Amino acid sequence: MDPSPSLALRLPGEADTLALGRALAVILADPAKRAALLLRGDLGSGKTTLVRGLAEALPGGDEAEVASPSFNIVNVYPTRPEVFHVDLYRIPGGDPSVEEHLEAAALGDALVVVEWGQYLPRDMLPANRLECDWLPATSGRLCRMTACGEGGRAALAALAQACPDLVAD
Repeated sequence: MDPSPSLALRLPGEADTLALGRALAVILADPAKRAALLLRGDLGSGKTTLVRGLAEALPGGDEAEVASPSFNIVNVYPTRPEVFHVDLYRIPGGDPSVEEHLEAAALGDALVVVEWGQYLPRDMLPANRLECDWLPATSGRLCRMTACGEGGRAALAALAQACPDLVAD
């Protein structure tokens, strides 16, 4: 089996994280490049900022009030396509409602973003996904994107073309 392709991105500031989210919105709105985003990183690493950039860039995003859904578990934003923003921080063992939300998102052709994606049970991992890991960096943020599935690979290739100035050496 081929190793999953990955791409490291340097995000010196919040504006770069928002720009990455906007680029992902354009890419993931295309059904041929549709992939779930699994975000993994420490508190304050930029996960919710990325989601804010993504949701605000989609049609209807001006009505989306993006916030970490830590207490709600899932926020659904009125964008086109809809964004299901899941946060597993408070339920690391999983929760039956998360599976229901993921199934509803798939049926509705929504974009799925999971914060604390490392807590998503293996049998619930979407086949087409981008795994986004925030890593320690000497300045700013470093995000490694790893593609899984055909949609994830297409999205990663498009991201490399859309954000060449963010790609780390």
